[in-house]
Amino acid sequence: MSKIGAGTVILRRAVARNGRRLWSGTALAGVYQLCAALVPILIGVIVDRGVATGDLTALLVWIAVLAAVYLVLAVTYRFGARRLQRAIAEEGHQLRVELAARILHPRVLRAERHTGDLLAVTTTDAEYTSYLLDHIPRITSALVAVTVSAVALLLISPPLGLTVLVAIPVVLAVLNRTAPLIARRVKEQQDQAGRATALATDLVTGLRALRGIGAQDAAVERYHRVSRHALAATLRASRTQNAYLGASTMLSALLAGGIALMAGWFALTGRITVGQFITVIGSAQFLVEPFGVLAVVPGWTAAARAAAERVAAVVGADVVLPPGAAAPRSSGHELRLTDVTYGPLAGLRLHVRGGEFVGVVARRPADAEALARLLAVPDGHTGDVLLGGERLEAVDRGRARQVLHSEPHRTDLFTGTLASNIALRDDAGRHDDGGRHDDDGRHDGGRLDEALRAAAAAEVAHLHPEGLRMPVTERGANLSGGQRQRVALARALLAAPPLLVLHDPTTAVDAVTERAVADGIRALRHGSAAGYGTVVITTSPTLLAATDRVVFIGDGTVAAEGTHAELVSHDDSYRRTVLR
Repeated sequence: MSKIGAGTVILRRAVARNGRRLWSGTALAGVYQLCAALVPILIGVIVDRGVATGDLTALLVWIAVLAAVYLVLAVTYRFGARRLQRAIAEEGHQLRVELAARILHPRVLRAERHTGDLLAVTTTDAEYTSYLLDHIPRITSALVAVTVSAVALLLISPPLGLTVLVAIPVVLAVLNRTAPLIARRVKEQQDQAGRATALATDLVTGLRALRGIGAQDAAVERYHRVSRHALAATLRASRTQNAYLGASTMLSALLAGGIALMAGWFALTGRITVGQFITVIGSAQFLVEPFGVLAVVPGWTAAARAAAERVAAVVGADVVLPPGAAAPRSSGHELRLTDVTYGPLAGLRLHVRGGEFVGVVARRPADAEALARLLAVPDGHTGDVLLGGERLEAVDRGRARQVLHSEPHRTDLFTGTLASNIALRDDAGRHDDGGRHDDDGRHDGGRLDEALRAAAAAEVAHLHPEGLRMPVTERGANLSGGQRQRVALARALLAAPPLLVLHDPTTAVDAVTERAVADGIRALRHGSAAGYGTVVITTSPTLLAATDRVVFIGDGTVAAEGTHAELVSHDDSYRRTVLR
C-alpha cells in the first residue's frame, strides 16, 4: 500500500465493503431529511390554503399530507439508523480483526510502534475510521435538506433562495481551509496518546522489577513527562477543534438569522404571504442544523483521515520474514547453525540432533538473548540457520511453527482461565467428562496432566478452589512470577513441538521446584517414547544437569562443549558463569 494517500485507501475500502448498508441507509437518511425540510413548507401551505381562506377541506387534506410526511419521517429514521449503525459496527469490527491479524502475522510485523501504541490504533483509530460511515449519510442528508429548503425559498422569493445558495458555499470554503491544521493536530494527539499508552503498558508489566531495583520514582517521572506531552497535544487539538466549532456555529446562526430578517422585511412590504413568511422562518430555523453539519465536515473528515493514516501504517507495514514455502527435509527435525553472525553472536556453530536435550550457556546475557531472538525470528543474520536441512527463514511459517517453537523468557498470559491459558481453549479443564483424543490416541486430559506435572504447574491449580477453572486476570497479574513461568512452560510443553527452545524458564521459581521442572522436562520430552528435541538457554545448574550435552558460548561463539559435569570440572569460565 502506498504511503501517499494510504489513509484515503482505507477510507474508500470502508465505503466499498459496506456499500449495501451504507447507501441504503444514506438513502433512508436522505428521505428522512427531505421530509423534515418539507414540514415548514407544508405548515406555510396549510396557513395560506386552509387557515387564510377558511377552506376546511383544503385544511384537512394538507393536514393529512403533513401527517403522512411525519409517518415517513419516523419510519425512514428508524430503519436508516439501524442499517447505518450496523455498517459502522461491522466496519469497526473488521478493522480491529484485520489490525490484530496483521500485528500477529506469522512472518512478524515490522512495526516501530510499541505495544500500547498498537493497542490505541486497534481500538481508538479503528473506531474513528469507521465513523466515516456515519459522516457520509449525515453530509448527504444535510445537502438534501439545504437543497430542498433553497428551492422552496427560490420559489417563494428569488433573493432569499440566492442568498442561501451563495452564502453556504462561501462559508464552507472559508471553514474548509482549516482542515489540514485539524488533521495535523488530531494525528499529533493520537501519536502522543499512543506513546503514553505504550509506556504505561510497559510500566505496569515491569512494575515489580522496577520496585525491586528502586527505579519506580524515575519511571513515574518519565511517564509524567510523556503524559504531559500527550496532554499538551490533546489540548492543542481540542482548542483547534473548539475554535472551528465556535466559528462554524456562529456563521451558521448568522446565516439563518439573516435569512429570517430578510423574510420579515419582505412580509412587511407585501412581497410574500403570511404562510410564506412562516415557511421562511421555519426553514431558517430548520437550516441551522444542516448548516452546522456541513460546517463541521472538514473537522470530521480530518479526524477520520488522521485515524485512517495510522490504521494504514499498521495494515501496510512490511513483514520481517519472506514468504517461505519449503518444508524440512527427510533429515528429521535437526537444528543446525553454521557460522552465524547476529548481534553479539560472531560465527556461532550449533547442532541439535532430533531427540537431543541440549543446554546452551552464554557467558554474556546478550548472547543468550540474541540466540533466542534469532530462533524465534530468523532475520538480519549472516550464515545458515537450518531446520531439517532447510534455511529456517525459507521454511513455510506454519510448518516452521509446528516443528520449532521458541518460548521467550518473558511470556504473557491472557484474561481467561488457567485452562484456557495452557490449552488455549476453554474446554481444556473439562478433561474428566469423556474428553477427546489426539492423533496418537492419547487422551487430551492425559496430555494436559502430563504437561502440568512436567512444568510443576499442577500445584498452581490445586491451590485454588476452582482448579483449572481459576480466573486469570490480564497478563496474569493475579499470579506470582514463578506461577506465571510454570503456566507458560506447561503451555509450551502441551504444544509438544518436535523442537522446543526454552529461554530461562525457571528464573522465578525456587530450587525444589526447579529440580521438579528439570526432571519433568526430561521425562516428558526425552523419555523412552518421546523423542522430542529440546534446547534450554539457561545458566541454571539444575536444568543443565538434566541435559544430554551443554554448549558454552563465550564472546559470541562456541567456547566449550560437553556434559554439565565435565564442563564444571574442567572449564573455569563455565564454572564461574553457572555457579555465580
